[in-house]
Amino acid sequence: MTTATPARASTTDATDTSDTRDTTARASVAPPAPRWARRTAHAIVLCAVPSGLWRLAMASGIYVGYSDEVLRDVYGIPGWGIAYVVGLAIVQECAALVPLLLVSDRRRLPRPRAVAGAAGAISLLVTLFALSQLVLLFFVEGDPNMSGNWNVLTGLCYAPLFAVGPLLAAVAWSYGKRHGA
Repeated sequence: MTTATPARASTTDATDTSDTRDTTARASVAPPAPRWARRTAHAIVLCAVPSGLWRLAMASGIYVGYSDEVLRDVYGIPGWGIAYVVGLAIVQECAALVPLLLVSDRRRLPRPRAVAGAAGAISLLVTLFALSQLVLLFFVEGDPNMSGNWNVLTGLCYAPLFAVGPLLAAVAWSYGKRHGA
């Protein structure tokens, strides 16, 4: 004995709107971030770590090329200079965490076009600032208060920050593409 299957309701039926609601809900959800964009956002976080560690070493009294006199007179260490240097390291790392929001599937940021545009502009500014610092370090002069080859070590600690601008531009492009900005 065969059982009859109920006929499927047509999509023009006024009482059945689940198909159109489902399509509308799917259209407003952006596709997940590609794997390369997620890895790039995490790389931005890692780029900030060496310079942050250098600052923390300086604040904790580990020799980083500055004499005690320079630390005391120029940077205020020990004293309020410690709070400034540690605070700067914390703010830098927090700023490096922000691109993770652009690849997050849990949270949709308001106004994707504005977010993508702002991230692109920030990446350009970060790149220009990094290039200006590179010119100052290698073509004008290193830090005159630093002794020996510590300028090279400091430069190596800050070198990963030069990649932040282009990496952020790639993440912003991915975000804009996924959200139709």
